[in-house]
Amino acid sequence: MTITGLVGFIFVLIFFGVMVISMVAGRSRPGVNLRIIPAFSKLRRAIGLAVEQGSRLHISLGRGSVASTDSAAAFVGLSLLERLARSASTGDNPPVATSGEPTLAILSQDTLKKTYHRIGLNEQYDPTAGQLAGMTPFSYAAATLGLAADEKTGANILLGSFGTEVALIADAGERSDNLTLAGTDNLPAQAILYATAHEPLIGEEVYAAGAYVNAGPMHAASLQAQDVLRWLLVAAILIGTILKLLGLDSVISDFLGGML
Repeated sequence: MTITGLVGFIFVLIFFGVMVISMVAGRSRPGVNLRIIPAFSKLRRAIGLAVEQGSRLHISLGRGSVASTDSAAAFVGLSLLERLARSASTGDNPPVATSGEPTLAILSQDTLKKTYHRIGLNEQYDPTAGQLAGMTPFSYAAATLGLAADEKTGANILLGSFGTEVALIADAGERSDNLTLAGTDNLPAQAILYATAHEPLIGEEVYAAGAYVNAGPMHAASLQAQDVLRWLLVAAILIGTILKLLGLDSVISDFLGGML
């Protein structure tokens, strides 16, 4: 194993350990202080309005492949879908999920099915609520436009891996005056959403969605673990800088190389 591989492995172990400790501590000391993100405050209001007015929530999971890192944001979207399904289950129009990747479509159907089963509303599950909208970027966008602009749609949540085609979906939501909350791991698409979405999520805010909608204790624990790891990285950079100034960095590097 190389030094880089060893450092990466240790980093993952530390992160997982801090998450577990944070989750256990959170059970005995519930309540996590989260900074206010207006997008999630508006999303909670949109969920309430959807139940009261009989409108529908539309969540789009993007086109990220499950077998790649592009799926990370989509998995956050699936957690959000589960929470939306539970919260809006008493409404007349249950949430609908669209995606541009077959496996994501199957996972969205499975998420909805399991959620309705847990809350005892099996009869509300509709397999067509988890839709494969298209296999190419613009076929996916074209098939999603109608749903995003539908007058029965109260809010559009775009959370996943998107390309520049996301501009069409966000614009459709804007034209229909629906709340559009959007976030992605793709930088060009993120820039587009910043200009077109009502409530864009910037950077790590995408991965904080689960914690802000109370999707589960691990989501809140992951935010706490991120804060701890930030300070550890800052400390590592400072220590590395000091060692460099003292001329000890090459000695430690040779020592670690000899151990491996």
